[in-house]
Formats: sequence, C-alpha cells, structure tokens
Amino acid sequence: METEPSRDRDYSFARLCDIKSPVTLKITSLEGKLPQSSHTEALNHAKVIRSRADTPIPDLYITCTLWTGESQHTLPFRTGWKDLSRGTKWNQTIILPVQYPSLLLESSVTFTIWDVQESGRCTAIGGTKMALFDHHRTLKRGQQRLYIHRGVEADARPNSTTPSEVLNREDDEMGRLESLIKEFDRGDINKVEWLDRLAFRKLEKAHLRETSKSKDMYLYVDLPKFDFPVVYSEQESLLSVPPAPVAHLSPTSVPPVLALPPNFLSSDRHLWRAYDPDAWRDNPVEIKHRKLLRSQRLGDAGKDLKPGPSDRDRLNDIFRLPPTASLSALDKDLLWKFRFSLFRSPRSLTKFLKCVTWSDPVETKQAVEKLLPLWGQDVGIDDALELLGPEFMHKKVRAFAVKRLERADDEELLLYLLQLVQALKFEHKYFTSSQRPHKSRAHQLKRQPSQDQAGDSGLSQFLIDRSVSNPILSTRFHWYLMIECDSRAPVGRMYAKVAYDFMKKLSQSPEGTAQREVLRRQGVMVQTLSTRAREVRLSKDPRQKKIEKLKAYLSDPKNGLSSLAEPLTLPLNARVSVTSVVAEKSSIFKSNLLPLLIWFETAEPKRTAEDDSEGVVNISPEYPVIFKNGDDLRQDQLVIQLFTLMDRLLRKENLDLRLSPYSVLATSTSEGLIQFVPSKSVASIMAEHGNLQNYLKLEHSDDAALGSYGIEAGVMDTFVRSCAGYSVLTYVLGVGDRHLDNLMLAPDGHFFHVDFGYILGRDPKPYPPPVKVCKEMVDAMGGTGSVHYSRFQSLCYTAFTGLRKNANLILNLVALMVDAGIQDIQLEPDKAVQEKFMLDLSEEDAIKQFEVLLNDTSYLTVVFDRIHDWAQYLRD
Repeated sequence: METEPSRDRDYSFARLCDIKSPVTLKITSLEGKLPQSSHTEALNHAKVIRSRADTPIPDLYITCTLWTGESQHTLPFRTGWKDLSRGTKWNQTIILPVQYPSLLLESSVTFTIWDVQESGRCTAIGGTKMALFDHHRTLKRGQQRLYIHRGVEADARPNSTTPSEVLNREDDEMGRLESLIKEFDRGDINKVEWLDRLAFRKLEKAHLRETSKSKDMYLYVDLPKFDFPVVYSEQESLLSVPPAPVAHLSPTSVPPVLALPPNFLSSDRHLWRAYDPDAWRDNPVEIKHRKLLRSQRLGDAGKDLKPGPSDRDRLNDIFRLPPTASLSALDKDLLWKFRFSLFRSPRSLTKFLKCVTWSDPVETKQAVEKLLPLWGQDVGIDDALELLGPEFMHKKVRAFAVKRLERADDEELLLYLLQLVQALKFEHKYFTSSQRPHKSRAHQLKRQPSQDQAGDSGLSQFLIDRSVSNPILSTRFHWYLMIECDSRAPVGRMYAKVAYDFMKKLSQSPEGTAQREVLRRQGVMVQTLSTRAREVRLSKDPRQKKIEKLKAYLSDPKNGLSSLAEPLTLPLNARVSVTSVVAEKSSIFKSNLLPLLIWFETAEPKRTAEDDSEGVVNISPEYPVIFKNGDDLRQDQLVIQLFTLMDRLLRKENLDLRLSPYSVLATSTSEGLIQFVPSKSVASIMAEHGNLQNYLKLEHSDDAALGSYGIEAGVMDTFVRSCAGYSVLTYVLGVGDRHLDNLMLAPDGHFFHVDFGYILGRDPKPYPPPVKVCKEMVDAMGGTGSVHYSRFQSLCYTAFTGLRKNANLILNLVALMVDAGIQDIQLEPDKAVQEKFMLDLSEEDAIKQFEVLLNDTSYLTVVFDRIHDWAQYLRD
C-alpha cells in the first residue's frame, strides 16, 4: 500500500520555544500606484520645494515596529535609502533584537511607508499591521502580501484600523492566485513540469494586468521558511519538582545547616530560575519606614547631632566613593541623620544630595533652602560638574553649581566648555520635553516637579556672558553650539535658542559685533573648505591631479583664500590669526577619505610658549591644518580635550611630561579641523632609519652625550617624558587600535598618539595590552635595563598617582558626554574609566597593580603590528 507523501508532514511540527534565533523579516517591494497631489493642493503648498506630485521618483522609506498587543516591543526600524528609479524594491533584511521564544500570540509588526520631502517634512503614504501568528496559532512563513491603507500610519491596536488582510476578498484575484502559489510551494499541488511552466507564464501576465488596473497598494514581505509548521508554545520545565523527602530525625539530634555551593540554582536539575518583576522595585514597607523615620527629623531637632567614631568612619568611606557608586538605603539614612554637620566636609555635598527624596516637597525644601547654603563656596569644581549632570534636576542645585563655576577663570573654563555645553541638555525644562517626545503633553505636565524645581539654572546665560567677553571662549562656544544645532532631536531647537541669545548678546557691543563678523567669516571659510574636500573625495582623478587642482583652487583670488581681506582667527585655535593660504605647500593625504592639508600664513603670533591650552605651541609664521570630510571627529575632539586637561592637572603636581596635544575641532558630525604637527609615524621611521635613535640624531646629535646615545640630552628627556605621559593617558581612556602607524614622533623628541577611533576598552585586535608600550619605544630608551627606561617607569607611576587624585573630575567630565551621540561614549563610559583608576584599592596597591600592567609586554602586540604592516602594504 503506497503511503501518502504528505502524511508525515501533516503530523510534524516545531515548537516556537525551540527556535533560538532572532525574529527576521525581509521587506521586498511595494506594488501599486502612489498617490498624486491635485493641482489645487500643489498651489496651496507652493513653498514646498519638492513633494510627491513634483517628481515621478519619490524618496520613500519604511519603518517597521514589533508590538505585543498595544505595547511597543522594539524601537522603529527604518529601511535604508534606495534608488527607486527602477521600481519600489528594497530587498532589505531586518533582524529584530527579539528571539522567537519571546513572542506572544498577539505579537504583530506594523509597517508605515513615508515620503521624504526636502522641506524637512515626512508624509505617511500608508500603513498596515501584520499579525505574526495565524488563526491556527501557527507562525506565518514565506511571502506575505500586505494591504496598504492609504494616507495613514499603521495602527497597532488589537482592533486595528489598518489590517494587512484585503477588505474585499471576492474581488481580490491576485490574492487567490498567490494562495495557490503557496499551496504549490508547500507541495499540496502535484508538480507537472510542462504544465507548471505554462501556468507561471499565465500568472505573470495576470499579475501585471491586475497591478496595472488596481488602485490598491500592497507591500510584499518575506518571512523565514521553516521545514515544519511552527506552533506557538511556551517553555516548560523539563522535570517536575520531586516531593519533599520525609526526614526521620530524633528530637534531640538536629543536623547543622549546610551552606549552598556556588551556582547551586544553575547546577541542580530540580531547580530553575523564575522571573520576578518585583525583584528590583522599591519595597513599599521600606519606603514607608523611611518616610516615618525622616518625618521625625525634618525639623531642627537633630541640628546639634554629631556622628560618633564608627559613624564618622562610615561617613568618610561614603565621601570617598566615586561618583558612579550607588548609595544603599542605610547609607542614605545615615547621611540624612547627620545632615546638619556634613557641610564641614567639602566632599560630602554630592553624597548628601543623593540621599534626598526629591519627590517629597517638605524634604526637598529643607535640603535646598536650609542645608545647601551651608556648603558655601568650598565645593570643588569636580563636584560642581557632577551637580550639572542628569541626576540632579532641581533648579537651585544646578544654580549652586553655576555659582561655583563663576569662580573659575577663562582658561579653566575653556577646559570644561565642551562638557558644559552638553550639560545644557539636562536643564529640567529641556530634559523633560526632549527625552520623552512620544508622551502626551498631559503626561509631561503630570511628571514635572513644582515651579520652584523646574526652570533655568542660569547655566546658558553664564556661558553666554563669559563667552561674549572673551574671543577665545566665544569661538569655541560658537562651534560647540553649531554642531548641536544640527541635531534633528527636540534638543536641537534648544541649542538654536541658546545660539540666538548668544548672537543677540554679541550685537549689543562694538567688540561683540566685530566678533560676530569674525564667526561669520569663519563659517564661510569652513563651508568653502568643506565643499572643496567633498569634491576631492568624490573625484575619480589620480591623487597627483587632485593636488594640482587643489593648489590651483587655493591660489585663485576669486575663491577668497589666497589673500584674506583682513586677518582672521582660526576656528581651530582662536589665538592664531591667518592672512592667507600657502597654496604651494598644501596637499592631500593618501588615506581613504583624502583629507586636505592646508598651510595658512599667520599674522603676528599672539601666544607664548607657556600659553598652550589649545594645542601644540606654535609661534612660526605658518600654521598647517588638516581638513577632514566624511569622518566624525567629535570622539577625537573629546580625547584631545581630556589629554589637555590631564596635562594641566599633572603640571599642577609639578610634573611636566612634555605632552603635545594638538587641537581638534569638529565643525559638524561628518567633518572638522585638525592641527597638523610635523612628524613621522614610528612605522615610517623604522622603515627609513632602522630605529628611533637614528631618527632623533638627524637634527639633534651630540657626540658628547654618551648617556643619551649620541642624542642631545634635552631631546632624549623629552622623548622619555612624552612616552610616559601618553602611556598613562591612553591607559586611563582605554585607547585602542594602537599600531606603529598612529604612534608619531617629532624631530625634537615629542612622542604622541593620533587617531582615536577606539576608546574605553574597545579594540579591533584581540587581547590588547592595557598599557600601550611598544618595543620600538623601549629600544630607543636603551632597553629595559637602561637608566632612561627606569626613569620612564618612575614617571609613569607618578603620573598615574597624580591623575588618580583627580579621578572624580575626569569621571564627571566623561559622564556629562553620555548623551553627546559619540560612538564609544554611549553606555556607562565613566565606569569604564573608573576601572582604570582602581579606586577600590589603596594607593599603594593600585600602584603595584599598575606596575604589573606596565611590565606586561605581550608577544601578540608585535605580531599584530606586523599583520597591520602587511595589511597596509597590500592596501597601498
């Protein structure tokens, strides 16, 4: 008896909980006629630069979102840009960050098609909602034909107004034919080769005919095809819990309680983990206890209360905690208990404010009106910066921090200006509106604090007032604002308002009006270089031909760069005024993005050898600049700013490591300026001279300097100090991707790093050493047994100790950059830096641990450097 081929398949299925892979779908194409605007509508929207009616090839994109009932399960995913001149086909696979076992029966995916207009508006072409399971509780698979409801966004509600099924099935001839095709693919229709070919030709003609005459639109989406139907099921326990054993114990013999071994829950086959949604919520009993406990102390009854020896020791331990540490409920109660005496320790302010229950108006009032003024102006700059972060939203707390910043001079303020501009995002009236744009207005008003708490702390006005009176601050402040104004998020409008107030303030004085004109001219120059850099990058000419065209462009008086009408301060360094561009020296680098090397002729230098807060000391008549288009330099800008700050901190400790942090300025998210320091990479020096000592001897040889291997003693000292400085600085920030091509050496012995695309522990190479010390550096010092290497180690230990003392300042500066949109500063960057300082250890133990890391030279480092050299050789 012959067995039916489909019998086994009919009784075979797979369980949803057994598919351990992410939910995947593929958006293939859109069929149907796009809506056309009427002539009346076009006349009513004459100011719109381009709309759907103006071009037969619209710019469309699709957003898809996974929903569970009415709850949004994922953020919207957006298709990339496609050339739709040959049809609306995307063929883009989207992998959702959700595993199949996490789906529920009511899970669905919504699709909305958008038309992009150059006026900055997006119009919904249509939307649809596709359920992931059919009425048989089986996961859908294969190609899905989704009906598009015109002119509306997709509705994810259970009774959706935009279902994917065709409303009138009787007239849907294509739906009937596609159902037959699915049956054919499943094997439910016998295959006859010659007849199938004829049938598919007829189907293609019918498809074209139905599509041309139909007024409906359909979106085609491909779902994964599994070997068996996937039935919805939840994960069950493999073994039932055995009954409790009956213990036969005598009343007098009680066995001792045995401690459970580690990982007992995961190793015992009768126990498994269960999810408890209340596990991490505050205990209401503890909340009530805290309210009752503090309600008795809200008056001045505990004003004279002083901590005893044990409480004082515990309080000191709390004060020493890093800014990232969380306080326990007991620690918060202890701080509140002795709140009237905490001001005697200047380091206690931020810890005290963390113990305040800001949702309690009575407690908040006492904290900001009675207790906060007790600290006066003895608060450190690091604590003031922490108070400007997102954790402290009260207006008076932030205003207290601004008051402390007023004591800083302009040079110190310039060191923190990048973070202070970012701190404007956390002003409460901006923070609540920009961080929750999807919430209703009523919901936002309900969440906002009282009028005393909400409002402006004065930070923006403080930055404006200080910048108006200082051209150097003014230049940096302007460009920091410009890059934030480009953001399409609601916070971009806030920065635009600050920029408007800044320009308005400049216009109120003759000096400010002149500075405003300087900023305008800087913008014109940057735009000119940007246009030229983009043309160079997109050109197909050979590099030498591009260089010739660049020189001709720069030397042409029509372009306004060969000779400026009057000196112009550079955006990169406002202490340098330039008068013209030296076209003969300008060039183009060989790298993929083809950065421009522009040499400017300077006016009379305005800086001295000690004035180096904006990069390498430069008093020569020419100032070279790299203009880079197509790369986000904000991360490099942040690293260089922190390098400059740490150099200043070490100098205050009387430790000069001859660091030379060059200037970097991001003028947008895709371009910027970099100061060019004449130097060579270690890789090229090794290829040309064999070792670093021979390179240093070229211009600074001294046969009498036997202790420095024939190199001038000052040059060797500069080399050793700068090597030590950058070894510690790159360790603290976790700079990765270090190879001999981004380690640079100047002829005067200054050693420095470039290219900071990987920081905070990220590295494309496996097992990178924590401290970056290459063999070529050690050999130039005379080897590990030389006096210079011992000096190098001693300087590293001293630098690490000096920076560790200022760990809170560095951590707070990094924390303020979390929402800056920088690649590696997205998820708890301050904790990554905190681990480098080893704050949980004593100073002696931390130095010993750092010594181990410094001496840990890895053979893999040499191997990866050689691999990089070969890759660079093959690329060239």
